[in-house]
Amino acid sequence: MGRKCIGCGWDPYTPGMRLPEDRVCVLTREASRQLDELAVSEYGLSRVVLMENAGAGAAVVALEMLGSRKRVTVACGPGMNGGDGYVIARHLHNAGCDVTIMATAPCRAGTPAASNAATAAKMKIATSADDSCLSGADLIVDALLGPGLDRAVTGAMQHTIEAINESNSAVLAVDLPSGLDSDTGSPLGDAVRADATATFACWKRGFLELESLRWTGEIYTIDIGAPQSLCERLGAAIETATRHGRGG
Repeated sequence: MGRKCIGCGWDPYTPGMRLPEDRVCVLTREASRQLDELAVSEYGLSRVVLMENAGAGAAVVALEMLGSRKRVTVACGPGMNGGDGYVIARHLHNAGCDVTIMATAPCRAGTPAASNAATAAKMKIATSADDSCLSGADLIVDALLGPGLDRAVTGAMQHTIEAINESNSAVLAVDLPSGLDSDTGSPLGDAVRADATATFACWKRGFLELESLRWTGEIYTIDIGAPQSLCERLGAAIETATRHGRGG
């Protein structure tokens, strides 16, 4: 279960941060991809704004889990999920946390992820390519891989997932645990075992499978600013009985 913050000064139920249960929809992997694309092409939203909203909302959950503790390692992949991680690192740094970014690879040039990585560097947030920075963290933020993953994780990324799972730190997954199949809720080889997951806009289809709880922990649904009508067009409302007692 996700850890709760007592007296951290952040209200996780602030409107615009966390969606109420009766407005949460569930999307397949393909529908999740379409949500981002259509939010930009049909509604004129900026990918930079969507990423900022996602990261800021996830940072609230991270602070809630930390309480009075301060040491955080944000493990960032090179894609959009990693970009969310750089936003989270910025907000945690501004909140007074001792943040280290573990960058597994450079972000793709010209993307919002690369822009946020550059901003984090200008803020002089500590960065490491070595997973030794996972050791001793009070909280590890898993921003390695997003819901588009459709094949088994191998190589260095698999090693990083194993290192996160072998740590004694609390773990917050960004959008979904890295390595988890967003449609089936089962690992694609190895997957991060998180204490909590800050998922964006909607639940992933695999979250409805009870077995996925072993990897997601408690799920918090972050409002990133995507239109509710678009979420409802692409997905369906989640019946309360299917939540397996998890958070909204």
